[in-house]
Amino acid sequence: MPQVIPSFWSLPAEQVLDQLKSSPQGLSRQEAQQRLTQYGANGLKKKRESSTLLLLLNQFKSPIILILMAAAILSSFLGDVIDTIIILTIVLISGLLGFWQERGARDAVTKLLALVQVKATVLRDGQSQEISNEEVVPGDIVLLAAGDSIPGDCLILESKDLSVNEAALTGETYPADKLSGVLPNEVGLSQRTNTLYMGTNAISGTAKAVVVQTGKQTEFGKVSERLKLRPPETEFERGLGKFGYFLMEVTLILVVLIFVANVYLQRPVLQSFLFSLALAVGLTPQLLPAIVSVNLARGAKQMAKKQVIVKRLSAIENFGSMNVFCTDKTGTLTEGEVKIHAAVDVEGKESVGGASPQATRVLLYAYLNAASESGYVNPIDAAIRQHKQFDISAYQKLDEVPYDFNRKRLSILLKKDNRNLIVSKGALKAILDVCSTVETGDGKTIDIAMQQDKIQQRAEELGSEGFRVLGVAYRNCDRNSFTKDDETNMTFLGYLALFDPPKADIADTLKDLGLLGVTTKMITGDSRAVAISIIEQVGLPKPKVLTGGELQELSDEALMHRVGKINVFAEVEPNQKERIIIALKKTGNVVGYLGDGINDASALHAADVGISVESAVDVAKEAADIVLMQKDLNVLVEGVKEGRVTFANTLKYVFMATSANFGNMFSMAGISLVLPFLPLLPSQILLTNLLTDFPEMTIATDRVDREMVNKPRRMNITFIRNFMVVFGLLSSVFDYLTFAALLLLLHANSAQFRTGWFMESVISASMIVLVIRTRQSILTSKPGKYLLTATIAIAIVTLLIPYTPVAGLLGFQPLPIEFLLVLAAIVGLYIICAENVKRIFYQHVQS
Repeated sequence: MPQVIPSFWSLPAEQVLDQLKSSPQGLSRQEAQQRLTQYGANGLKKKRESSTLLLLLNQFKSPIILILMAAAILSSFLGDVIDTIIILTIVLISGLLGFWQERGARDAVTKLLALVQVKATVLRDGQSQEISNEEVVPGDIVLLAAGDSIPGDCLILESKDLSVNEAALTGETYPADKLSGVLPNEVGLSQRTNTLYMGTNAISGTAKAVVVQTGKQTEFGKVSERLKLRPPETEFERGLGKFGYFLMEVTLILVVLIFVANVYLQRPVLQSFLFSLALAVGLTPQLLPAIVSVNLARGAKQMAKKQVIVKRLSAIENFGSMNVFCTDKTGTLTEGEVKIHAAVDVEGKESVGGASPQATRVLLYAYLNAASESGYVNPIDAAIRQHKQFDISAYQKLDEVPYDFNRKRLSILLKKDNRNLIVSKGALKAILDVCSTVETGDGKTIDIAMQQDKIQQRAEELGSEGFRVLGVAYRNCDRNSFTKDDETNMTFLGYLALFDPPKADIADTLKDLGLLGVTTKMITGDSRAVAISIIEQVGLPKPKVLTGGELQELSDEALMHRVGKINVFAEVEPNQKERIIIALKKTGNVVGYLGDGINDASALHAADVGISVESAVDVAKEAADIVLMQKDLNVLVEGVKEGRVTFANTLKYVFMATSANFGNMFSMAGISLVLPFLPLLPSQILLTNLLTDFPEMTIATDRVDREMVNKPRRMNITFIRNFMVVFGLLSSVFDYLTFAALLLLLHANSAQFRTGWFMESVISASMIVLVIRTRQSILTSKPGKYLLTATIAIAIVTLLIPYTPVAGLLGFQPLPIEFLLVLAAIVGLYIICAENVKRIFYQHVQS
């Protein structure tokens, strides 16, 4: 098997292929499979096939749980074996439930991610085929084109006009030109022009290369710990973190105080310790990670049904919180099928019907340019080739300077009848910048300065009619090769008028986004006139336009003041997109950006939610958080709704954990200081916690009220804290009412007290979920069937436990009917009061 080849850039291609035991025809499928087994998947993080065991162990990694288990085992050595078995059994069941939920979520997400894998084109058995980047092995021959990501460190065998963006690795802003050859051993990483690196992507041109190193053996892999930082936390994740730390502080203080107080009251130290730890388990929202994972995974599955694939689960929360959506024009607001309306000469005469021979020549030169290009694949060239075909067999292509996003033009050097001709096509301004003369309608060539105003006026007229305008220029050349420096002193020939009609239903879609509280902004490289025409056709509010030139003159502070009022950014350069996104974010917006091109990667990274499409180039799909299987904003609307459903259901668990559970545990801690016995035994507390967890695990399937979907919402810790105080205190009021009823009215002994308190605690905590899950009345907002079923089932199980054979082991005893009636009245009164407090709370407190 081949070994790692040091300094492969300094070796001839034949020698490298020989050492890799490969050939220009690639590997056989059998050999590739053997190498995949030897070297492993081509990634920076090794796949852990045994992660199921790790996932199970993670359910028990909480320090509180570990201490509790150790204390329970110690208790068994002191003679309390039954209690130990009960405690460990309950902890195990709770852990298995969390494991079952998270494993299902993980498996679902793995299947979804497989739908949007970035793929590489390789030669296997001499035939080209697409495989996942993870399956690429040393010795593979890869075929690269513009937009492709580089799947490993490679040596170039053949290339044509290849340029690569290596900013992620070298920090260089401008693309690096690449070609085959042999370099000195000591040449630096950024000067290795014959080498391609994993983690970079092709900007233009084509290449054939052999993969030398994969995974962590690549240059990118060696510094992956530094370069591949954890994605920035979403606002929701930060909020959950703060919430968790807040509960930890409260729990720690409470546990220490209760333990010290119980020891002071001369109760058994070990039992007091177990009681304190059990309280801590009850206070800790230990299911929160599992609930969040399940909610996000279910959200991802639901979104997948609507053709939206989530690559990074935490982005779902930002998707739901998104209030500004930035998009390009082509394929989202328009049909995405560019068509040629006509070629137009400088006099304004069109090629339709052969009315203008000069305009027909514009079409011919545009066709020569489009038919000969071999770099960046784009719909405009395809439209030119389809519009009208010419016989160009007399022309021979000599050279090409491919399109790039700085020059914004494509130039081809052609030969016909011993005459060499450069033909350039591109953005009108980019073409005019390299022209010194213009060819008039009668075939004369004059100084362009004499026609400058007329040319611009004609372009604006075409733009105002909704046409995108390109320029076509030419000049003679006396050489058989050329560079971009030769794009000078050209002659402007005329225009190409292109159209891409708005989608039929786009106005309604944008209206739907607006009703969801999402403002749409268009960012396009097209002219101001074209952008205004499209915006008016799709029914967006009166356009307020900022052009790339005007943007260039603005400071970052000035842009922040204006960006919120602008809904159309026209004539925008690729590097200005990121600046617009950052300015929107700094003004307090949650920003989504939809992009599918090579030049969209930085904006996708900058956005709170990077959105791409399945047909996008590799670099865009890699940068995106969410991938649309169709380039259709209707799909996006449904995705936003699902994101908000997921967000709302996750918050329900947070509200539950900060109300009934917190109130119950706090009340138990307080009453333990007054009673001559523990209000609940440690095993009974853990059982209470386990049973109340069951309904909460179904929250991911719950219905969500329309008002929770109609506008963006964010994690608000202040609101949650207020909610916890109000509903936690309400819960405690009824807890102490239960204590009073059991002790003063029913004169319960210790076993009856614990049984009654256990029943009331579990049933009220389960029932209160039905109240706090909605802002509406419990009678008008129906819970999901799984949540309702689980709640009823837990209430029945709780009522039956004291009357089963296990009651004695758990320390319970059957209660007389009067106990049950009093407890039922307290629970009913609690639900009624909670409904009224909820109504008043939402009237006075904003989320």
